[in-house]
Amino acid sequence: MHTTTPASTRKNFRVFTFIVRLFCTMLLLIGAAFLYEWFASSHAKKDFPPPGTLVQVGGYQLHIHKQGNGSPTILMEAGSGETSLSWRDIPVELAQHATVVTYDRSGYAWSESAPTERTGANIVKDLHAALEKENIRGPYVMVGHSLGGMYARLFAQTYSNEVQSLVLIDARPEDDERNTKALLEQAQFQGNPSASLLSLLKVSGAFRLFQDFMLDGLVAKQDRDTFVNVIATPSYFQAKEEEALLAHSTEDAIRGQRLGSIPVRIIARGRPQDYASAGIPVDIGQKLESIWQSGQRNMLNISKDSQLIVATRSGHMIIHDEPELVVKTILQLISDK
Repeated sequence: MHTTTPASTRKNFRVFTFIVRLFCTMLLLIGAAFLYEWFASSHAKKDFPPPGTLVQVGGYQLHIHKQGNGSPTILMEAGSGETSLSWRDIPVELAQHATVVTYDRSGYAWSESAPTERTGANIVKDLHAALEKENIRGPYVMVGHSLGGMYARLFAQTYSNEVQSLVLIDARPEDDERNTKALLEQAQFQGNPSASLLSLLKVSGAFRLFQDFMLDGLVAKQDRDTFVNVIATPSYFQAKEEEALLAHSTEDAIRGQRLGSIPVRIIARGRPQDYASAGIPVDIGQKLESIWQSGQRNMLNISKDSQLIVATRSGHMIIHDEPELVVKTILQLISDK
């Protein structure tokens, strides 16, 4: 018959005690990380105040930043996951010549979450309502980057009598989801982590404590402080995810729509996207790039006065790689009027 000796009992007790202590230590560390993030986030609200105005519209507050004076008014619509800060010095340069408006869509940066779903129609309607409330009038020069390009197009066709011209910066084409869905499924591309997981990483302090590791290759070093302190919130991750899920409805809204003869300038990237870094096979990545480039050129059909400009030194983030080209293109449109 097997009996437990006092020595083995003591050994088992020591192992049990070690496990309990380790578990308690881990709980304390996790709790401390959550508490540290809560404390740091609370102070960040004071240290990083909104540079613009919070406008009550559609049941929530929308952050709008107006710079410069005079006509026309340049409206800048950022891409997916990008905010009013993503334009960096471009608005400052443009504000020397005209009124410039950057803003944060619902849930982004200083803007609150909206009670309505984030369709392109609702996004455009809220922006227009905020502009009216702030008495920021047209004519507007719409500037849209990436996903923001679709919103800029929708704004231009919805309020066509108020829009003077349109600049699309490596904008998402209207058939992007239709043309790429099968290829992305073939590549077994999983997309971004869920908003729930990213929100947990935020409130746990992981982004703040390990930002160089976690944000490497995703957020430029010069933008990491504002990302951690202002942008990376649960509402931001939720808004970004919802926009992506509803992007097809915006594609449907702009598909085949023409803007008459208003000047349209399409700035396309000259350097191919690095799809391999997202785990997509090279051959599929090449097909995706070809589809994107074809989409840029198809947008020449939007207006009778369309021009394609290739940013030869830029990837998708043309606004960071060649900001001077963006400024030059917009100013040329203004001077031509």
